[in-house]
Amino acid sequence: MVLLGSTGSIGVNALIVAKQFGINIEVLVAGKNITLLNKQILEHSPKTVVVADKESVLKVNHNNVYFGEDAILKVIEEASSFLVVNALVGFLGLAPTLTAIKSGKTVALANKESLVAGGAFLDMSQIQPIDSEHFGLWYLMQERTIDKMTITASGGAFRDWDIDKLQNATLEDTQKHPNWSMGQKITIDSATMVNKIFELLEARWLFGRGEYDAIIETKSLIHALIDFKDGSTTAHFANASMQLPIAYALDKDMNEKILTHIDLVKIGSLEFREITTDRYPIWEIKDELLANPKLGVVVNAANEVAIQKFINNEIGFMDISKIIIQAFNDFNDVPNSIEDVFEIDKKIRTILNATN
Repeated sequence: MVLLGSTGSIGVNALIVAKQFGINIEVLVAGKNITLLNKQILEHSPKTVVVADKESVLKVNHNNVYFGEDAILKVIEEASSFLVVNALVGFLGLAPTLTAIKSGKTVALANKESLVAGGAFLDMSQIQPIDSEHFGLWYLMQERTIDKMTITASGGAFRDWDIDKLQNATLEDTQKHPNWSMGQKITIDSATMVNKIFELLEARWLFGRGEYDAIIETKSLIHALIDFKDGSTTAHFANASMQLPIAYALDKDMNEKILTHIDLVKIGSLEFREITTDRYPIWEIKDELLANPKLGVVVNAANEVAIQKFINNEIGFMDISKIIIQAFNDFNDVPNSIEDVFEIDKKIRTILNATN
């Protein structure tokens, strides 16, 4: 397989599962964690490696190394692998998804932004979601009429904070996730609840029109629920691990033990909370965005700009959501093609980056 984002948490888990299934790694694509990348090269012997920048090339212990976004697209096109695992972070993951689909490959997709920004123009038959929430929904589906699909959220770093203190939250504060360790951007997205807005949009593109919602489940043991028309509800319980959805992406008939079962007696109890707009202002636009899902490109571009401003200490934490909501209200450019998606993304970034 081709693995994009090999040194992130999803990439690391993908390699564990690939080794368990005896799947060869044709290409590794990584960012700047060259130390871990070299360990992966030693263990998995990829044919080709791509890194983020030219300066990193000489640090990589491999004789076939490229760098940059164009190189990623080229290795996808030329690869003989049937599967591309896209675990890249941000809008830059969209072009590789498009290239993989155009090349006739299946995409095991963990790059949220591909669907959020370009979902209207992607062939869903070639996409296998490996976010635990979408995997959970897929796992639960039956040939019965569905009323609503619900995904769960952890609540992020500030789910128990005094709301009045949120504006003063620092970048370091956002990284203190209550349940696990993730990359910087996704952990910020978890704290703002933008990640859950994104996952609802992804579900809309993956599973079609319908009613979608999210709730907080503080232990992250339930990943998805489906309400059926008959009044029954099913829930997908599993220990939090990307290895299960990745395993099914590699083999839909997978029949091996991947995780240990949850012991509900040991768990004792579960806690559910509503996602409220005072703590998570972004939730104000949820329904309108789901009704107009092509506007996901606007929300994503604004989010990436706002996060960078927050990292640069130019705005406060709560200003991230304010910038996104304002952009959603101000820009109603609806893309009619994938080319429009890239143009709108560029336009919004240019305008917002020029705004103090």
